[in-house]
Amino acid sequence: MHRIKVTINGKEYEQEVEPRLLLVHFIREKARLTGTHVGCDTGNCGACTILFNGKLIKSCLTLAVQANHAQITTIEGLAANGLHPVQDAFLEKFGLQCGYCTPGMILNACYLLQSNPQPSEAEIREALEGNLCMCTGYQHIIDAIRYAAERMKQSGTVQL
Repeated sequence: MHRIKVTINGKEYEQEVEPRLLLVHFIREKARLTGTHVGCDTGNCGACTILFNGKLIKSCLTLAVQANHAQITTIEGLAANGLHPVQDAFLEKFGLQCGYCTPGMILNACYLLQSNPQPSEAEIREALEGNLCMCTGYQHIIDAIRYAAERMKQSGTVQL
């Protein structure tokens, strides 16, 4: 067992964990934040996407012990003060159906818009390559991200 200390959405968690525990399972089972989904456990689907020390990662490919002293943002952390503009855009532009991929898609979109506030459709498609959706056909997701980018530009929102 290893003791880790990690900050998730601004709250510190300190736990004893097995060395082989995946970060996605730590987030869901120990921190009880179930917005981060378990999809494939192989890094292919993106349902477990989070922000880890400001970088986009798939939490099913990271061990919890690797997160010791890390700063993590999950989908729950975006809505601390009401819906984030990207979350709102996904609702308004029908960027979700079953919702399973949605948390990872939204975090990916937020990460993209931080570094590229006005991405082209091609840039959005490229950024989403690691996040799979079996329901929407992606066009509504792309429309939602473009809508969020425009609204964030108008309001001056740039941070998560």
